[in-house]
Amino acid sequence: MTNYTQGTARYASPKKKGFFSRLAGQWQLALMSVPIFLYVLLFNYAPMWGWINAFKDYGNRKLVARGITPFNGLDNFKWLFSRPDFFVAIRNTLAMSVINLVFGTVSAIILAVLLNEVRQKTFKKTVQTVTYLPHFLSMVIIVAMAQNIFASNGPVNDLLGLLGIQPVFWLGEGKYFWWLVGLINVWKEVGWGTIIYISAMTSIDPSLYEAASIDGAGRFQRILHVTLPGIKSTFVILLIMNIGHLMEAGFEIQYLLGNGLTAAYSRTIDIFVLEYGTQNMDFGVATAAGIFKSVVAIILLVGANFISKRLGEETLV
Repeated sequence: MTNYTQGTARYASPKKKGFFSRLAGQWQLALMSVPIFLYVLLFNYAPMWGWINAFKDYGNRKLVARGITPFNGLDNFKWLFSRPDFFVAIRNTLAMSVINLVFGTVSAIILAVLLNEVRQKTFKKTVQTVTYLPHFLSMVIIVAMAQNIFASNGPVNDLLGLLGIQPVFWLGEGKYFWWLVGLINVWKEVGWGTIIYISAMTSIDPSLYEAASIDGAGRFQRILHVTLPGIKSTFVILLIMNIGHLMEAGFEIQYLLGNGLTAAYSRTIDIFVLEYGTQNMDFGVATAAGIFKSVVAIILLVGANFISKRLGEETLV
């Protein structure tokens, strides 16, 4: 009995180490993560202290000048949702976000599929390089190029003139603004998005293509039944993440490309926050608008993730 007990104790599983013990045993990895931890803490969590401004009154300039900002509860939010221009900003933000999402996703998948079918490596690498280089250009340069291309005497209108079509005032009519923003974003980011889908395609088992060919599937059928299902999980994850950013249509391109003639279509929530936060010095209203955008983004992200989980698709968590 004594020998059996000793043998059992000898082969007993070791005691599970605590969190700090495991952390001490992996101190090199913990040290490498310190810069990331500090970045997230300083630029993502520390600014949340400023949310308190959404519940303060900055309307009384005399009190603000004396450093007094009394609390006013939800008055800033009530005032915010009584402003028609705020709902216009929400409309513009959602419209441009949806256009960017649809155009950006579809164009990236199409380009990735086409490049995946190319067997000439030099041509394939050249196209990849040319398409993702605009990602590294400043938005100021991108907008300046777009203004020249779509100007009244620009190349686009010159081409329309050769076709016998009247020139279009692209940059001065609001009905074109959303589509111009979508087109510019696609040109700038399509190559970068394509890299992700091409990487996903490289993980597809080549034997699936061989089996499909043996069964008589043509190139289009192989794309439809092998390639696209193979990148389905990547597509779903990226879609969920992009849905969480629907309230962020952008700021730079709308601010630089927009003008007085297109203000009703170019004004996004970020521009609304800038105007009330810097020009009107109403930090309470600007912060309330920012909180609204963040809360809606969280709801969209969690909702998209929940729906994907219920449908049995890939999820973030």
